Amino acid sequence: MKKDFWLERWEREEIGFHQDEINPYLRQYWQEMHLAHDGMVFVPLCGKSHDMLWLHKQGHQVLGVELSAIAAQAFFTENDYTPHHVVSGKFERYEADGICILCGDFFDLSKDDLANVGAVYDRASLIALPPEMRESYARQLTSILPPATKILLITVDYPQQEMSGPPFAVSSSEVAALYREHAEVRLLAQMDVLAQNPRFKERGLSQLQESIFLLTLR
Repeated sequence: MKKDFWLERWEREEIGFHQDEINPYLRQYWQEMHLAHDGMVFVPLCGKSHDMLWLHKQGHQVLGVELSAIAAQAFFTENDYTPHHVVSGKFERYEADGICILCGDFFDLSKDDLANVGAVYDRASLIALPPEMRESYARQLTSILPPATKILLITVDYPQQEMSGPPFAVSSSEVAALYREHAEVRLLAQMDVLAQNPRFKERGLSQLQESIFLLTLR
């Protein structure tokens, strides 16, 4: 899956992955992170997610990374922010009121970019990537985060042959395989949610499961 895929999705406004409501699992399980009130949260492949606003309202600084400038600009415009915009290395930096989005390639991030991060919220990043990219993603993420960083990870799982992603099916065993070398992996909850997601049933799915993990880097 190339960068152009996501850029074109935003250009054509084919953004069914964008949620207008705050993710209920974020509300329910964020307390498990035990992040300091003013701690910084990293949101990979953040799009224009409203979840960043919720995190900010909890007192956190928020740092997102997003490939599409359309998405980054839309986040600030739609939420009545006028961001400060500068070019910083390989990224365009949009920032206002404690929320910053780095516009560029996730794989260009360095340890310096995430030096102040205390937690990660991944609802739509790992599951946005095809199998051949997920190992590289996990390796990059764990290599640039500070030690002891906690990750709240939300995944979906279903018979992959029944639907082409994204979102892609990511099993609990794959999450363990991707992260156990670098982190403690704890499954917080797992639910069958096909009945609550008719659009996926219409796409041919016979099963749909959502899982919430807490990962703690070593």
